[in-house]
Amino acid sequence: MANGGGGGSSSGGGGGGGSGLRMSSNIHANHLSLDASSSSSSSSSSSSSSSSSSVHEPKMDALIIPVTMEVPCDSRGQRMWWAFLASSMVTFFGGLFIILLWRTLKYLWTVCCHCGGKTKEAQKINNGSSQADGTLKPVDEKEEAVAAEVGWMTSVKDWAGVMISAQTLTGRVLVVLVFALSIGALVIYFIDSSNPIESCQNFYKDFTLQIDMAFNVFFLLYFGLRFIAANDKLWFWLEVNSVVDFFTVPPVFVSVYLNRSWLGLRFLRALRLIQFSEILQFLNILKTSNSIKLVNLLSIFISTWLTAAGFIHLVENSGDPWENFQNNQALTYWECVYLLMVTMSTVGYGDVYAKTTLGRLFMVFFILGGLAMFASYVPEIIELIGNRKKYGGSYSAVSGRKHIVVCGHITLESVSNFLKDFLHKDRDDVNVEIVFLHNISPNLELEALFKRHFTQVEFYQGSVLNPHDLARVKIESADACLILANKYCADPDAEDASNIMRVISIKNYHPKIRIITQMLQYHNKAHLLNIPSWNWKEGDDAICLAELKLGFIAQSCLAQGLSTMLANLFSMRSFIKIEEDTWQKYYLEGVSNEMYTEYLSSAFVGLSFPTVCELCFVKLKLLMIAIEYKSANRESRILINPGNHLKIQEGTLGFFIASDAKEVKRAFFYCKACHDDITDPKRIKKCGCKRLIYFEDEQPSTLSPKKKQRNGGMRNSPNSSPKLMRHDPLLIPGNDQIDNMDSNVKKYDSTGMFHWCAPKEIEKVILTRSEAAMTVLSGHVVVCIFGDVSSALIGLRNLVMPLRASNFHYHELKHIVFVGSIEYLKREWETLHNFPKVSILPGTPLSRADLRAVNINLCDMCVILSANQNNIDDTSLQDKECILASLNIKSMQFDDSIGVLQANSQGFTPPGMDRSSPDNSPVHGMLRQPSITTGVNIPIITELAKPGKLPLVSVNQEKNSGTHILMITELVNDTNVQFLDQDDDDDPDTELYLTQPFACGTAFAVSVLDSLMSATYFNDNILTLIRTLVTGGATPELEALIAEENALRGGYSTPQTLANRDRCRVAQLALLDGPFADLGDGGCYGDLFCKALKTYNMLCFGIYRLRDAHLSTPSQCTKRYVITNPPYEFELVPTDLIFCLMQFDHNAGQSRASLSHSSHSSQSSSKKSSSVHSIPSTANRQNRPKSRESRDKQKYVQEERL
Repeated sequence: MANGGGGGSSSGGGGGGGSGLRMSSNIHANHLSLDASSSSSSSSSSSSSSSSSSVHEPKMDALIIPVTMEVPCDSRGQRMWWAFLASSMVTFFGGLFIILLWRTLKYLWTVCCHCGGKTKEAQKINNGSSQADGTLKPVDEKEEAVAAEVGWMTSVKDWAGVMISAQTLTGRVLVVLVFALSIGALVIYFIDSSNPIESCQNFYKDFTLQIDMAFNVFFLLYFGLRFIAANDKLWFWLEVNSVVDFFTVPPVFVSVYLNRSWLGLRFLRALRLIQFSEILQFLNILKTSNSIKLVNLLSIFISTWLTAAGFIHLVENSGDPWENFQNNQALTYWECVYLLMVTMSTVGYGDVYAKTTLGRLFMVFFILGGLAMFASYVPEIIELIGNRKKYGGSYSAVSGRKHIVVCGHITLESVSNFLKDFLHKDRDDVNVEIVFLHNISPNLELEALFKRHFTQVEFYQGSVLNPHDLARVKIESADACLILANKYCADPDAEDASNIMRVISIKNYHPKIRIITQMLQYHNKAHLLNIPSWNWKEGDDAICLAELKLGFIAQSCLAQGLSTMLANLFSMRSFIKIEEDTWQKYYLEGVSNEMYTEYLSSAFVGLSFPTVCELCFVKLKLLMIAIEYKSANRESRILINPGNHLKIQEGTLGFFIASDAKEVKRAFFYCKACHDDITDPKRIKKCGCKRLIYFEDEQPSTLSPKKKQRNGGMRNSPNSSPKLMRHDPLLIPGNDQIDNMDSNVKKYDSTGMFHWCAPKEIEKVILTRSEAAMTVLSGHVVVCIFGDVSSALIGLRNLVMPLRASNFHYHELKHIVFVGSIEYLKREWETLHNFPKVSILPGTPLSRADLRAVNINLCDMCVILSANQNNIDDTSLQDKECILASLNIKSMQFDDSIGVLQANSQGFTPPGMDRSSPDNSPVHGMLRQPSITTGVNIPIITELAKPGKLPLVSVNQEKNSGTHILMITELVNDTNVQFLDQDDDDDPDTELYLTQPFACGTAFAVSVLDSLMSATYFNDNILTLIRTLVTGGATPELEALIAEENALRGGYSTPQTLANRDRCRVAQLALLDGPFADLGDGGCYGDLFCKALKTYNMLCFGIYRLRDAHLSTPSQCTKRYVITNPPYEFELVPTDLIFCLMQFDHNAGQSRASLSHSSHSSQSSSKKSSSVHSIPSTANRQNRPKSRESRDKQKYVQEERL
């Protein structure tokens, strides 16, 4: 065996050390001189060796390993690699032989027992049952003993299975520990690979050998547990992990015994990397199939690569046994790793290659398998890595910075509109990060938008329905979650259902998160109330687009242009300065105003609301329209222009209209001692004074119990002018009569917020064309609706409710006539049958005969809506019905058969303010005067959906046509505004709010409601204020009631419900006549503001001015535009209409109410009636006090029949 050890090569003499013999000066090696080169190499590597120490014959090829004086090794230096290999082979084959022998013996024993059992069974049959019982008794005893033995073995086996199972914590810890120690043993192999393949080592002084020994002892114990727990011992013995243990554990014990180490097959520990994916799954790190597959491929590829490199390293540094190990070459382990990679990739540079026969033979077979693995695994790995979600990370919260999560309908349009408003520069520092979560990766345009806002915006791909994705975006620490809806979807109910499911998922994951969601249909808001954790008091809000859209349109029926003003107030617009004296200059100055909230200074405590409002407007240049009032039980209510009976409390929150948030700070910093004499509001800044209450004589008062639930205030100030009390004393019923009427008749709903009547069958309100023509309707609202039996419901109740608010007297309610498909209106009727003064004309809005039958030339407003917008695939044709209906009405001609209402040019004169005779008193807010009937003053609301390039229709511009009809067009897509006014000069690419139709109040886009999402987030009171203004007083309590019954419930009049009528409403004040006529010609807006506030508790907040009023030459154009919150010194013109918040007048309609309520609950099946409004003739004016009561009574009985 000494000769069989093989001689050393020139590069690695003395045992073929992997990288040569790296020895210290005290290492001595003996070599045989083979040739000149080997002699020189040997002499250089053993400088202190003695020639006399060589005792070997020159012709013998013996390999001598390095020895030291401190390590007792073989004095001859012979290799003992066979001992290490033999220990592994004996262990493997010995164990395999024992298992097979055991199985063989067990099989023979089973066969013998089987044969013995058959013999005993035959004896049992032959000897009878008694003898059989006696014979089988010993067998039963043996079976019990075997059962006891099996039970003990089973317990041990189960215990071992629990110890190595990943189902328990102990098993997981053990599995992870074994894997970690295997990697540690592999690292030790990497370290030892730089040493010779075989060398003498002292176990007590070699630290790495000690660590490796400890690892392998643990592996041995773990192997025993696995062996005990294995069901099939043979297959367990042949497992990869078992083979790894056979060839790595025994050689370590041999190393300790022989005081030498052999690198050998320790590289097989790299095969443990195959279990890497299982370990990560045990640790709950890998959860998706793609990640598991990727780790599996990588671990198999790397473990095969490292194991093959270890084999090449072994054979190349050792040489071939049949060549006496003389053909070895010195290769490091990492050079072998490099060799295997270039081999698998078929590159084969040739700089490193195998020289031994074993190495080359291995490479032949490895190329076949390695190339196949490389060609299949690597592309799949690259594909999995490439298919990983680009936006699949997790959000890292920034300390001191809030973040919100935005989900739902994430598109370029919705995101751009949201970011433009949310991140507007006029907002105070927005220290909020926006996290978008959507299950579809963004397109290039949307991705570019995110990159432009990368400092405040992040996008993650996922779904809010997946709790894992919610955890990724840190929803539990988010300040709020905003859900956007798709306004253009074909099925609004399905879209709402999707958003409701998102709310449920988010609330289920984190019930305390604040959610603001968009809803398309009003009736779907009821489903949100079914979510236990939904709480509007904690900031949860649902922005119903249909409710607000129709509410804006309804308010425009009462005050033309209000929709534009309100839309500009909650949308953030930058100021655009125009030097030219055009209407755009004044309009854009108002556009820059927004709605803000700020706490009032203590200097205002104790003052009445009108006093504070006047002080803010005159001195601080701020317009305050409402406050948040806290009652005695600490319940907060938003009071809009509450009147002078309410005093400001400490810490009152005010609602202001201003151009930016910095201006509103003046209301908080104002100090009477420091700022009383300051005229420049910009100088009003925080002072060092202690906040004191300066008005000690005026103590804050609280509302009486009867007034706690209202949003407006009764005029109880002594400053109220008696001119507001316009009535006939003879016609006012006594208190007892009013009390009896209130207790016996249900006139309002159970909350007292809306007029109510008993449910009516739809057949009783249907008018034929002839019946409608005979009924001379005037001052009414015509609603043209396109829809059929398959159309989605748009929720007409939201249009009717603001027009039936209880802060109107019954005689002030405008009659509503629907023109459209009866099949569609039958589906909507269930929500409308409790409202008075509603009629239906079956027909089509495109029929001029139907329009003439309902006297469209005498109506106060014409509303055109469509329920078929999203049912057409061609987006350019989705608005065809609304556009054609609009142009159809514009081109109509009217004769002079009845007369015309000219209120739109004169506006609304509040009761008691007209200087004319009582005969010219306003009816439905309009002054009737005989005139030529044209279509000039018919306001039209048209609803459009999608952009389309329809051919422009030429219209006649003469006065007696409908070309001057004012329009308010509801647009779903802003670009369709170009089809409404053919005579404007707007660029088709102009933003909607900059176009003439929108500025004039003749266009309203549902897209402007997107701004409410960010406005509600920054201040949830803004949404409450807007809903209070546009819905007529809808409250969360009323929504809960509608969710239960889907209809308003009638209620008896009580002091509490009647107090709810005492709230403000929006009106338009005409300057052409009335108590403010002197200010209309060149007066200042500030003087009008102060006079209206002091005298009538009316709060002015805007102007509705003729478009060409600034021109010196008269113009025939009747178009008006909106000016929001003009400055104090703004000059007025006589034709201006003033937007104002008017107090409820208890006495304005008592003369009519006393008569109308008697017929309010009576129902008549007759559908024929005379004119709703009878125009008083001059001949009858002499007998007006005598005949007025009967005439009014006849009129309201006719209205009730309709």
